[in-house]
Amino acid sequence: MQLFDPLRRREFITLLGGAAAAWPLAVRAQQPGKLPTIGFLGATPSIEGQRVAAFVQRLRELAWIDGRNLAIEYRWAEGRNERYTEAAAELVRLKVDVIVTVATPATLAAKQATTVIPIVFAAVSDPVGTGLVASLARPGGNVTGLANQISDTIGKKLDSNSCARSYPIFAG
Repeated sequence: MQLFDPLRRREFITLLGGAAAAWPLAVRAQQPGKLPTIGFLGATPSIEGQRVAAFVQRLRELAWIDGRNLAIEYRWAEGRNERYTEAAAELVRLKVDVIVTVATPATLAAKQATTVIPIVFAAVSDPVGTGLVASLARPGGNVTGLANQISDTIGKKLDSNSCARSYPIFAG
């Protein structure tokens, strides 16, 4: 006498295997908790629109989707440089996991607001001179990003095909 019909046994094992494979996904989906959060600090939505679109598109290509497995908190200075300080402090209070900034004023405000949360900047012209990083080779601290270095002399600008260069700066 067989306990299970061989055909029904296979169905049962298949069902059990499928449930076991789906179980971790269901558990993760039901666990309450904070999504990884990026704080984006910029001038205005109209000025930063193209950068934000490219940023979100690249995140999506890497399977990070705002509202699904990632949250993005946007804060804008709205044309007032003093607003960067308020907005950066707000992102710190929200306990974002990383702050992405555009331009020097936003990055300076973020650096002033936190020494713990990583800050990634874009379009900063002189990160060493402004005190954002210790050096290009070894920035130290919690600030890193992409620096735009502009040639010092007009003659070189006229002679060179590329008068502005971008250099990545890596923390570590």
